[in-house]
Amino acid sequence: MKIYTLKRTQFLPITLMKAWDFFSSPQNLSKITPEHMQFKILYISGENQMFPGQLICYKVNVLPKFPVQWVTEITHMSKPNYFVDEQRFGPYALWHHEHHFKEVSGGVEMTDEVNYGLPLGVLGKLANWLFVQQKVNAIFDHRSKILLDFFGSSRTEITHSA
Repeated sequence: MKIYTLKRTQFLPITLMKAWDFFSSPQNLSKITPEHMQFKILYISGENQMFPGQLICYKVNVLPKFPVQWVTEITHMSKPNYFVDEQRFGPYALWHHEHHFKEVSGGVEMTDEVNYGLPLGVLGKLANWLFVQQKVNAIFDHRSKILLDFFGSSRTEITHSA
């Protein structure tokens, strides 16, 4: 299985704890996910406070009018510096998403690193080339713009690798 990587770093003019509180709340996922994906949380284990082992089940349209159930687990967490969510069930063969937060002058440097793999071997590689990579990038482009609206001016660095 080929593993693809997307890495984004964005400056947010907020405190480290404000960044942590926003991004560690599963309820805020719908605020930063494109509307056309019709993101809906179905279940959150435990409380809304994030913890290692927490499961989040949601429904999302990965393709237009093609809803899938997606279950992620919070596998690692060190408040307020980082957390990792990994897909347990869903459209990817592998989904490993690291969220890092670093206090810097005037705010927080937030880094998302996503490593993903697709099922179906050569067909998965073709799908990534044809549309999946563009779709993943578009989701994070949207997220960056929404965060700019929520929190103010931003400096963004985008890194892609395959």
